[in-house]
Amino acid sequence: MKKIRLTMAQALLRFLDNQYVSVDGTESKFVKGIMGIFGHGNVTGIGEAIERSPGELSFIQGKNEQGMVHAATAFAKQKNRLQIYACTSSIGPGALNMVTAAATATVNRIPVLLLPGDNFASRQPDPVLQQLEVQSDYTISAVDAFKPVSKYWDRIVRPEQLMQAAIQAMRVLTDPAETGAVTLALPQDVQAEAFDYPESFFDKKVHYLDRRQPAPEALQRATRLIAKKQRPLIIAGGGVLYSGAMKELAAFAEAFGIPVAETQAGKSSLPWNHPLNAGAVGVTGTLAANRLAAEADLIIGVGTRYSDFTTSSKSAFRSEEVQFVNLNVSAFDSHKLGGVSLTCDAQVGLKGLRLALAELDYHASYESSEVAALKQQWDTEVDRLYAAEHEDGLAQTRALGVINESLGDTDIIVCAAGSLPGDLHRVWRSVMPKTYHMEYGFSCMGYEVSGAFGAALAEPDKDVYAILGDGSYLMLHSELVTSIQEGRKITVLLLDNHGYQCIHNLQRGHGSDGFGNEFRYRTGQSGGLTGSYMPIDFSAHARSMGAAAYKATTAEELKDALAQAKNEQGTTLIEISVVPGTNTGGYESWWNVGVPEVSVSDKVTQAHKEMKETIDSVKLI
Repeated sequence: MKKIRLTMAQALLRFLDNQYVSVDGTESKFVKGIMGIFGHGNVTGIGEAIERSPGELSFIQGKNEQGMVHAATAFAKQKNRLQIYACTSSIGPGALNMVTAAATATVNRIPVLLLPGDNFASRQPDPVLQQLEVQSDYTISAVDAFKPVSKYWDRIVRPEQLMQAAIQAMRVLTDPAETGAVTLALPQDVQAEAFDYPESFFDKKVHYLDRRQPAPEALQRATRLIAKKQRPLIIAGGGVLYSGAMKELAAFAEAFGIPVAETQAGKSSLPWNHPLNAGAVGVTGTLAANRLAAEADLIIGVGTRYSDFTTSSKSAFRSEEVQFVNLNVSAFDSHKLGGVSLTCDAQVGLKGLRLALAELDYHASYESSEVAALKQQWDTEVDRLYAAEHEDGLAQTRALGVINESLGDTDIIVCAAGSLPGDLHRVWRSVMPKTYHMEYGFSCMGYEVSGAFGAALAEPDKDVYAILGDGSYLMLHSELVTSIQEGRKITVLLLDNHGYQCIHNLQRGHGSDGFGNEFRYRTGQSGGLTGSYMPIDFSAHARSMGAAAYKATTAEELKDALAQAKNEQGTTLIEISVVPGTNTGGYESWWNVGVPEVSVSDKVTQAHKEMKETIDSVKLI
């Protein structure tokens, strides 16, 4: 057996550089490169390996550890999980900064490989700088915090352990049902230790992502149930897009006259103007989709994990006869809500169901004009929202209308948190698949700018727009600098409404007068944050980092700014002043949040009473 002597870090890079995936006969390189911020826990180990022997792996310098992992997550999401970046950090705070982003990747089932530095395996010197000392268990380090948010976790305390750990890491990263964050903790001394690795460890490895076929018996069970139902509704989740099942979804819906509703992750599975696309469903849903869901006797979930926003905290499905068929590559998700489980790839599962139902000459019982009438009613409402004027300035829905009408069909928008996901889910008109990039599994504030950079890395020939509020921008915007450094243009559309207004609205909707969620000065008289709004010049801030920047306070100014931003060669920010509270409201939907049973405020106790009444009426599933 031929061997080659390498440090553990050098061997890890050589291994990653030779990993490939194959789907439907198309082979592609799996690991694009490494994003990193160096510190004493990784700079002389994996940092030296990246500098001296990176192979074909590219390196991107992050500016914030959480931000770079968000960028890597967005890259993999936009690539349909077929290519990834790994992320490396120092120990201590550098590593822990990645934990939030690791959870974001895992919740969303997106592959990302994390390589944080760790304490000395030799325990000499000890304690090392930034080491977390747990007196009751000295084997624990800060990197153990990744365990609950990782789909696979390992610590490499001897260089030869890398071989088994790397193979297991790839197993999880390339598994569509089990993927998420994978963490390999790398003690800083072990990174630099050498071992005689067998050359076969570095042979090209192709991971075949074979489409999972449905079990014949499960397909029969699902077919029999669908055939009994009159008013089915399809809920299309992110699994439709990851599987590339958009054409099969359209063919299935059209064959049997079944309307389609979309989750946040599944939006853009069908064009917004497809006759059977009822739009968003759930808490942030459209009136059309929510009314269809309320009356449906069957929900066919395709690639959805049924979050509480999708199901309106399980209140969306009100028919006594409602049942579920769950088509999902993950058995964990396909068994939810007591449904008939069809554990398989979305593309092959939809095709199998279509062929089986066609033999039964099945068709849903909707009148031909029923879905069209609901769509027309909703389209009229969106037109109204897009044209809405407000005496105090630019309404948020008006701004989104201008943006939607100004962007091209292939332009990509990225969003994650605040009131904007609800508005975009309801009113954004997507034409092409994969142009609506919403991180709503974790709804992580600060994902937007980093995510837009990651999407731009994945789709260099498309224009990418981050749409976010001032709260998210203030929380994390550092990878805007990285986009400039890498020459990957993103356009940041910052809607300034002076605070965390989404949560401010949630407070006031449940009996509160609103507290602690607006960016106001503290006043000496009351001692509270009740003074005037803080005047933050976001465009000046963006210019200071090297971006082009514009301001817009009216619809016309916004149109002009978008046109000018389109012609900019590099990263651009448009600061858009919008009136607080001018977002969309609920459309026959409900969300279960805890409201105090006891309060000195009558408004709060009344809100609790109303919440309790709704909870008591919800169908238990």
